[in-house]
Amino acid sequence: MTEEQNPEDLTSLGEQMDEKPDELNQLKAQLEEALREKDQYKNMAQRAQADLVNYRRRAAQELSDARENANAQLLLKLITVADDFNRAFSAIPEDAVSPGWHEGLQLVHRSLQHQMESEGLTRIETAIGQPFDVHEHEAVFFEPDPDNAEGSVVRVIRDGYKLHQRVLRAAQVSVSKAVEQEPEARQDNDNQEAQ
Repeated sequence: MTEEQNPEDLTSLGEQMDEKPDELNQLKAQLEEALREKDQYKNMAQRAQADLVNYRRRAAQELSDARENANAQLLLKLITVADDFNRAFSAIPEDAVSPGWHEGLQLVHRSLQHQMESEGLTRIETAIGQPFDVHEHEAVFFEPDPDNAEGSVVRVIRDGYKLHQRVLRAAQVSVSKAVEQEPEARQDNDNQEAQ
């Protein structure tokens, strides 16, 4: 013991602590409650911050999707104009207009094609004889064709386009189907097989 503390002081301190155990327990309970509240508020703040981050990400994605959809709608309209240009060029005889006028229209058409390509629009390459692809083609007709396998593209009616690997407009095609034999030819084959 130190000189400053005498045994009487220690005894009185012990008595004071014995007299106030309820107050001490009450303070401990308040401290525990305050710590629980602090953790609760901290968790709430963390959730609110995570919700805000998620909201910002969702809002940015929705804005991006809205822009992409608006661009897609505009490009669909421009595709129609490009189709009209293609039909016009195929219908105009070369001697019907002056060469300068025809070249000017071709420049405008190329410029339109370039602008669409710069936005990420690409034409779906569809070759005659390739298998029909439900993701890129729309079957408009079925034609008997002995030269191509059944389910192959026979003719391209209208070109299809993709926007950043997403089909914007499917290519309209005519698809081959099996050539049906005439009833007389089938009977002859059946008779030959029976003999």
